[in-house]
Amino acid sequence: MKQDSTRNPAYTVDCEDYVHVVKFNPFDSGDACSLIAYGGSNYVVVGTCRFQEEDVEVECMQYKTLRTFHHGIRVDAIAWSPETRLDALPPQIRFCTAASDRKLRLFTSDLQDKNEFKTFDGHSDYINDLVFAPKEGQEIASVSDDHTCRVWDLEGNEKAHFVLRSPGMSVCWHPEEAFKLMVAEKNGTIRFYDLITQQAILSLECEQTPLMSADWCLKNTLKIGAVAGSDWLIWDITRSSYPQDKRPVHVDRARLFRWSRVNENLFATTGYPGKTTTQLLIHHLGHPQPILTGTAAVGSGLTWHRTLPLCAVGGDHKIFFWVTEM
Repeated sequence: MKQDSTRNPAYTVDCEDYVHVVKFNPFDSGDACSLIAYGGSNYVVVGTCRFQEEDVEVECMQYKTLRTFHHGIRVDAIAWSPETRLDALPPQIRFCTAASDRKLRLFTSDLQDKNEFKTFDGHSDYINDLVFAPKEGQEIASVSDDHTCRVWDLEGNEKAHFVLRSPGMSVCWHPEEAFKLMVAEKNGTIRFYDLITQQAILSLECEQTPLMSADWCLKNTLKIGAVAGSDWLIWDITRSSYPQDKRPVHVDRARLFRWSRVNENLFATTGYPGKTTTQLLIHHLGHPQPILTGTAAVGSGLTWHRTLPLCAVGGDHKIFFWVTEM
């Protein structure tokens, strides 16, 4: 008998607006709480979360807003900097956003008087994804519908520029090898670039379109995952440039793919925001069926906790959190 894996969110946080994007800080900020940022129509909120799964003193979950940053325009993507520290004196919060005006904005705050932001201009179309260099956090890479991947320093100077053959949908930075960048294109090609030679060193093919999202597994950097059409696809880059495994998952089209940060066989996908609900599926490579199905009212964004098998999706005036087993 197939057990029903459809599950209500374990936790929800109420928000003042529709949440377009939500992102857990993937880096250790020196504090027991996890940092989370979410973006709405004209602001970014940074808060902390603590869950009963990690602290028996906590009842369900604790959420606290640290600061609301005025953004003035819809937030489309958020990336955290590894320089964010809550254990420093004063603390430092640093993140970068992509907005619907084709600009990047770098925010730096000590949560008191110092609140700076810089605007980076250069992309000529919608920016789909961005990421900080994970070691030092001194560079930011972004990909856009303008068929480019650009690498910036923190002053907004362009340090590298890769011309793509279709819109850039996702960009990931190798956690150890700071000169390796992964760029996923809408036409179904995923390329790896060497930032020193500024050359492509490897490419993978979906053989189907549109590729909407791809992710590099940080627990095992030989694994790449993506969603294209209504399928998820997984590659082992040592074996073949074609997917090792793929499966249709979302009835309409799949929108986002994210690997868990704690288990190399655990990942989540979302469907396209429907008229009323968005489907979240959590998959384990050892199981033929999704191990958890959740729905969020017009959900958007998808992010995994740094140390727990817990993911979050934004929605209408809410953030939804689901917990799964390892």
